[in-house]
Amino acid sequence: MDDALVLGEKGYVLSNTLGEGSFGKVKSAYCNPLKCNVAIKIIDKRKSPQDFLKRFLPREIEALRCLHHPSIIKTYEIFETSAGKVYIVMELGEKGDLLDYIKNTGAMEEDITCIKFQQLVSAIKYCHDLDFAHRDLKCENILLDKDLNIKLSDFGFSKFLSRDKHGRTILSKTFCGSAAYAAPEVLQGIPCDPRISDIWSLGVILYTMVYALMPFDDSNVRKMICIQKEHRISFPNSKYLTAECKDLIYHLLQPNVSQRLCIDEVLKHSWLQTPKSTTPSPLLAAEEGERSQNLCEGKPEHEQQVVLVPGTVTTGFHSGSCI
Repeated sequence: MDDALVLGEKGYVLSNTLGEGSFGKVKSAYCNPLKCNVAIKIIDKRKSPQDFLKRFLPREIEALRCLHHPSIIKTYEIFETSAGKVYIVMELGEKGDLLDYIKNTGAMEEDITCIKFQQLVSAIKYCHDLDFAHRDLKCENILLDKDLNIKLSDFGFSKFLSRDKHGRTILSKTFCGSAAYAAPEVLQGIPCDPRISDIWSLGVILYTMVYALMPFDDSNVRKMICIQKEHRISFPNSKYLTAECKDLIYHLLQPNVSQRLCIDEVLKHSWLQTPKSTTPSPLLAAEEGERSQNLCEGKPEHEQQVVLVPGTVTTGFHSGSCI
């Protein structure tokens, strides 16, 4: 039985394809019982590798069933057919993802960015307080609803953290994500608390929101890691930002994990507490725009993803968000 028939029996009318990944696709649909449009992720288990089925898919389903927050995409229903297809029915991000929005509209004004970033940070605090790490934070995984509110999505790499008998977080020793958003410790294969690595990714996202640029050029990952470890961040003169905004970016993109902000410190940062000024502020670090990467600079069709074994620096191209 094809997807349209299976979903039709449950009251869904399939529409266009929103995206396709390595092991599934996402389609829009109208839900008659809910009287609204939804997104449906369709995964064919028969065409998916065992590692994905045993590790990543169960984690994603567990996350979607457990996480409930206004800035996290809502999951309405998850079911599987005898033919081996999994259907995940979710809230529709009607305005698409944050990356496409920035590409189409340009850099966001600082006061608007602050509101949207507060929503995202609130969602991440909710996750981190539950000992849960997203591990693939990037603009493509942040959807926007009809009112342009943030909706965090795509939990294919997510993980609930374990603790040892002393209550200490057990560090992650295998790594995954997108090179342009990944923290240097992840790219180097150093065991780490992935919640701290999520914080670095927030810094990349915030920089991208205010500049419509990536803070680092990931075309040469080894060179990028060297620049990151030197804590060299470009703040282009093309746009004025308040000193508070630059300060937050600078501390989010802190290569030393022991000095990087935790999520509670992010929320308490002055930039998220005070009204925004339009007064020009001095650069905090690095040269004007030297190593930022334009979002429209010919990124590959399949974004550069990384899956790492400890002690390595490995990159490769994978479609979709799961390996």
